[in-house]
Amino acid sequence: MKSENKEITEYNPDDNNNNNSSNGNKQPVKERKINLPNKLTIFRIILVPFFMAFILIPENDVFHGTWIRIFAAALILIAILTDWFDGIIARKFKLVTDFGRLMDPIADKFLVVGALIAIVASPYFDGIRLFAVCATSVVFFRELAVTSVRLIANTADGNVISANFIGKFKALSQYVCILTILLEDVVLTQSLGTPEYLFSYITMGIMTVMTVYSGFVYFKAYWKYIDPTK
Repeated sequence: MKSENKEITEYNPDDNNNNNSSNGNKQPVKERKINLPNKLTIFRIILVPFFMAFILIPENDVFHGTWIRIFAAALILIAILTDWFDGIIARKFKLVTDFGRLMDPIADKFLVVGALIAIVASPYFDGIRLFAVCATSVVFFRELAVTSVRLIANTADGNVISANFIGKFKALSQYVCILTILLEDVVLTQSLGTPEYLFSYITMGIMTVMTVYSGFVYFKAYWKYIDPTK
């Protein structure tokens, strides 16, 4: 008796239906897998509600305010590192995809806006709340406007527009600002004896300037895609 090799394969019944109906052959469907850089991007998005929750936890007998801010900063740092690693891996192993080019900057926006909103609502940062509200508003409306322009441009020419150098530098200034706000009172003020929230104000100012400037650069580059008559 001859042994039969049975291969289990996923098939698409709609592929080449006319050709396959006569001979009974089925065409295998290529399995879709999410590559590692895209998994890291998705993981970054998943982290957002967790570090927001830690920033918003009020100090109590179980959670000390210092450790709450340190842990929240650690989660944000992990999210930032995934942004760095997914880009390196995607370029090195040629795993750049349209999904990654589109979702990577969107994940960054979720990270930044989520952290800033949590900081504004947190009970730990009353001393900078007014300035933080203004800076957060600028970041939120800039990110919303630029994302809309990117989607319009993508629809117009069929190409997914990835973040440029100015956008990446803007993101770096936002990351530094968020970590500084969370950790300044815990690390810098106590060890250096600097005025309260000094570095937070400085980094928020730099972040706000870079946010506005990078938004101007994006709008100047992609304004041609916006047609108010349509």
